[in-house]
Amino acid sequence: MPLTVRFATAKATAAKIWALSAPYFRSEEKLKARGMLAAIIVLNLAAVYMLVLINDWNRLFYDALQNKDQAVFWTQLGRFTYLAFGFIIIAVYRFYLTQLLEMKWRAWMTTHYLKRWLQDQAFYKMELARYAQNNATNTPGSNAASPDNPDQRIQEDLNLFTSYSISLSMGLLNAIVTLVSFVGILWGLSGSFGFTLGGENYSIPGFMVWMAVLYCAVGSVITHYIGRPLIKLNFQQQRLEADFRHHLVRVREYSESIALDRGEAVERQQLDGRFSSVIGNYFRLIKQQKNLTWFTVGFGQAAVVFPFVVAAPRFFSGAIQLGQLIQISSAFGRVQDALSWLVDNYSSLAAWRATADRLTSFEASFQALHQSESARITETGNSLSASDLALALPGGAALLSAVTLNAQAGDAVLVQGPSGSGKSTLFRAFAGIWPFASGQIERPQNAMFIPQRPYFPDGTLRAALTYPQPADSHSDAQLQQALQAALLPHLASQLDVQAPWSLQLSGGEQQRLAIARVLLKKPDWVFADEATSALDEAAEKTLYQRLTAMVNRPRASNSGSSASAGIGPRSTGPRGGLVSIAHRNSTAEFHNRQWVLQKNPETHAAPGNSLYTLQT
Repeated sequence: MPLTVRFATAKATAAKIWALSAPYFRSEEKLKARGMLAAIIVLNLAAVYMLVLINDWNRLFYDALQNKDQAVFWTQLGRFTYLAFGFIIIAVYRFYLTQLLEMKWRAWMTTHYLKRWLQDQAFYKMELARYAQNNATNTPGSNAASPDNPDQRIQEDLNLFTSYSISLSMGLLNAIVTLVSFVGILWGLSGSFGFTLGGENYSIPGFMVWMAVLYCAVGSVITHYIGRPLIKLNFQQQRLEADFRHHLVRVREYSESIALDRGEAVERQQLDGRFSSVIGNYFRLIKQQKNLTWFTVGFGQAAVVFPFVVAAPRFFSGAIQLGQLIQISSAFGRVQDALSWLVDNYSSLAAWRATADRLTSFEASFQALHQSESARITETGNSLSASDLALALPGGAALLSAVTLNAQAGDAVLVQGPSGSGKSTLFRAFAGIWPFASGQIERPQNAMFIPQRPYFPDGTLRAALTYPQPADSHSDAQLQQALQAALLPHLASQLDVQAPWSLQLSGGEQQRLAIARVLLKKPDWVFADEATSALDEAAEKTLYQRLTAMVNRPRASNSGSSASAGIGPRSTGPRGGLVSIAHRNSTAEFHNRQWVLQKNPETHAAPGNSLYTLQT
């Protein structure tokens, strides 16, 4: 790869990492963050200064040993006590503040990304966008590409990124300061190296410095070529680990369905396959790390004796004493450690780069979602309307196009059509969560949606019933009344019982509990997607009667002569409406209008046409 391309790549990587790192140090916690970072930098500088003092102590102490000077020996031993105690204090508080900054930084980034992931249904749209990215390139909104396993990126990658960022940056700073501090010492101690070539005498000042530079330069180049595959392997390992963990969670989430289908063997096969991929990539990773370790350990061991080999002739000739030889070895070791920073940290750098790449793509997905086009949703008045509405599937096919709809308060609309015709997709578009849509939708402000599969958080029944509002937002009497109205009287005494309600309740009970939420909160409009499909006809009829009565309750008005005369508010008509998706004919009696999805006969004649049309 040309040098200019390498430089451009390195510059782009640095810019991405800076874009990930900078927000925290500009946030509302910036003073505390910058203060801790400054303190860590000061402590690193102080630690290097202590190493300089200890290096000078080496010369005096070993010279005293060589000269058998007992007084100097004990003096320097006492001095070492103070130096060691000071170094210990610096090391302890440097470690403490570093860990504290890592924790604070991770906490802020986790909160930041959780907020963005859970805002505007991004978590849902990302999964759809990822599917679209894999299956189409021309779908509206498909540019909002989603990374794999966002949960892993928030939980694990943010932790690794903050940890590696601080440790590697402080390590690099420490290496630079150490190099600047000790290179002068080593230059002065190493003297000149003289040799004769072609009858001419030559002298190389600071010979030990040049030998350290040459030694580490060769080592860094070799390390880079041996360890370069680690970046890709680390990236792949994190993805495969997350895929394996995700499937384990799905088995737990769908445990009942899998158990009823006797699907254990299939799930075991899929889990074995995913885990085999984890192990296979990990084996390639450790093989590559083994190759790198062969070199780095050998490089480090050779560095122990290298300065003695180079400086030994001067010691045996009497040019330097034992203390100077030890001081040269110590200074050479510090310079060599500083110059070998890349060699010693290449594995960590590879893991850090892989983590940064994953977070960068995660960040890019938020930007893509923000820029993607979707249907414009406004909440005005007490009616539902759509104009020039177009819906597409994640794979790219046009589902509906140029649809115009309208429903007023008092309407009860039944949406019908064959399976797969887009009824639930239309439902999601009304809710504003379908990213592959365009056009204009106006919906009532006070509305609730009942999905096919209602969600209930683990915890108390009270929390499941009031979700997503706080558990204490309604009184016990209101909660019990809603359960009674939803035909769940046996649960009225279990409000504070904690259980996995999604697993404990039957399908019909889950649907009745979802309807109990609606009856509790009394919205003006209800959108129900197969909300009673698991109920018997008698229960379905009772619940539809209660939903219809709720949305048709009179809307109060304070305007008019009666209100001004002090008589009170008067009724002005139905408060809201109902939009249902259902296959049973028995639900038709609770609706006064129908929207029917039908196959578009012109689809085959013109591939660009939508798959279905909507008859109102």
